[in-house]
Amino acid sequence: MERILFGDNQFFAVNHISDEKSRSQAIRFKSDEAIVKTLDNAMESGVNTFMCTTHDRIGNICGVIRNNPEKYKDFKIYPCMPYAHKYANAVTELGIMGTLKAFVPGNFLGSMFKGGVAFLSKDYISMMELLIDAEMKMFKGINTPVIFLQNVVTDLLLGLNMTDILVGFYNHVKKKYNAEAGFITMNMPKLLQILEDAGIQNPIICSSINKSGFRMSGGRALYEKVLAEKKFRPIAMQVFGGGAIQAKEALEYVCSLPQIESILFGASSKANIEDTVSTIHAFDSKPAIAEAEH
Repeated sequence: MERILFGDNQFFAVNHISDEKSRSQAIRFKSDEAIVKTLDNAMESGVNTFMCTTHDRIGNICGVIRNNPEKYKDFKIYPCMPYAHKYANAVTELGIMGTLKAFVPGNFLGSMFKGGVAFLSKDYISMMELLIDAEMKMFKGINTPVIFLQNVVTDLLLGLNMTDILVGFYNHVKKKYNAEAGFITMNMPKLLQILEDAGIQNPIICSSINKSGFRMSGGRALYEKVLAEKKFRPIAMQVFGGGAIQAKEALEYVCSLPQIESILFGASSKANIEDTVSTIHAFDSKPAIAEAEH
């Protein structure tokens, strides 16, 4: 994975500190062109991986990428699914079976021959596979080397001890899409232990990792201990603590931690993107410089 990943919160009015900023971002990114322009700014700064939800508008962005293959030849997307609001709204409007009809891929009756039986028999793994396939339709023809399970589902499955579903996600993504499975969580230490116990070695786990302990279940000290002692591929998100930590201080902390493979961040302006990328590179270069001088 690349060291720096670009996120999508700013495109869909997600701000952990300010409702006013959320409203401002909703207006700013009302058009798909504004989103594409920001992704282009990220690419110009050397960030070629976009980690995003399966929001309906992402389908439009994928269309732009497909229509410009030369421009985006090195561009990768890490889909994160499911986009919970999409399903919640659909269930409210259409009911459960109506939602399945709306989202399962291909011919409804053909797909539901498997999915319908799954629904009636509570075969959750088969149902999950259908929904993954539905979510992945928009990414056809695009490089998606890692596919993530969103924390709303990951952590629910953790709480219910439904490890078989996590393993099922891992297996389906690997078999059908030749991709690696990633897991987003608010409880990295517990998830890592569960995945290791299930035989998933060196997993990709994206979790909140920041100096203030924001959304780090078990606390910062436990996370630091796991990072120092366990073998896995961590991605740090919410590195600014939801906006509570100054950028330089936040990035210095995350860059100092062992084993962090990637840092996920989002930004609206070209200047903020460039500043964040250059700051990460500056802190990353410090150990090498120190060792060379020593």
